Amino acid sequence: MSIAASGRVNDHERGCAVALCELPMMGPGRLRALLGRWSPSAAWRAVLADRAGDDPRVAAACGTDLALVRARWARAAGRADPSASLAQARNRGIVVHLLGETGYPPEIADDVDAPVVCFIVGDEAQLAASARVAIIGTRSATAAGLQIARQLGADLAAAGVAVVSGLARGIDGAAHAGTLTVDSGVPIGVVGSGLDVPYPRANASLWAAVAKAGVLVSEAPPGAPPSAWRFPARNRIIAALADVVVVVESRASGGSMLTVKEAIARGRQVMAVPGSVASPASDGTNQLIYEGCCPVRDALDVLVALGLSTATRDRGASRRRPRPAGDDARVLDLFAGGDPLDIETVARLAGLSLSDTALTLDRLASNGHIDRNGAWWQAR
Repeated sequence: MSIAASGRVNDHERGCAVALCELPMMGPGRLRALLGRWSPSAAWRAVLADRAGDDPRVAAACGTDLALVRARWARAAGRADPSASLAQARNRGIVVHLLGETGYPPEIADDVDAPVVCFIVGDEAQLAASARVAIIGTRSATAAGLQIARQLGADLAAAGVAVVSGLARGIDGAAHAGTLTVDSGVPIGVVGSGLDVPYPRANASLWAAVAKAGVLVSEAPPGAPPSAWRFPARNRIIAALADVVVVVESRASGGSMLTVKEAIARGRQVMAVPGSVASPASDGTNQLIYEGCCPVRDALDVLVALGLSTATRDRGASRRRPRPAGDDARVLDLFAGGDPLDIETVARLAGLSLSDTALTLDRLASNGHIDRNGAWWQAR
């Protein structure tokens, strides 16, 4: 893209870039073709004059829809105001970056298919986390899958790892919900709509929490609806940001498999949580493990893959784990004095129901934090 040698972009160029993103039938490939040929302002003038389609690269990107695209672009551009487009983005707290300019997130700038225009809400510095793990999976998750995703998000966040996901229903949302239970947790959301259009609506509060604690990233302009084609496109950005991709649950042909494909193309390690062979939600993850992907039993496996832990489980070696979060952390603290406690005492001191306490104690035991001796529990 034509960016000044200084790496600086003025507001007119930036506004034209946003306005180009807002044109109907505009996608990443067509935008890349336009801004590979012209600067944003020159591309905008070409669209207004219905000359953009004369360029072979733009024509190729439009394919058989060229005549329709040209007509719709010219008509929409005639009613648009680039300066107003930029003002609208800024009024909504959205930062606009153009590929090649100073300030464009370096974490994705070198990607083979980096967005030519990137929209961000939140603390951009969070993208520079020393380790980033994508936790992805099906929207139609099982209760077990949701719990695993939430725990992985919390445990990785407690270990200082940023958690990347797509803020969709199911596994994505659960992973970020877990991340947010840790005060220092860094959630990175990569979404398939405008940053002012939370999707699904049920996750609107989660979007806001992620934006406050971490950062939201999109290549869709303000106001862009969650069109179906945007989600496969955004998966490449998730893969580009991740050092490791963990699939918790996925159908054999689920959308998560598209992210896996993008991750493999970029040389990222893919890991998967094994599941029941009787559960369709685990068809994809079990297949990945069968094909050679490392299984994930808990956060320690991921930390080892990242090189953040040298712990091993071979021959009964001790397990070093990130500190638990939320209710698990509160219950674990009750055992700090070394005294054994029964479930009723734990429930009373932690302010939890007996059923929630039982689940929490079981998790802490399975994760190696406490031991059970009859009706009593004690720190390991």
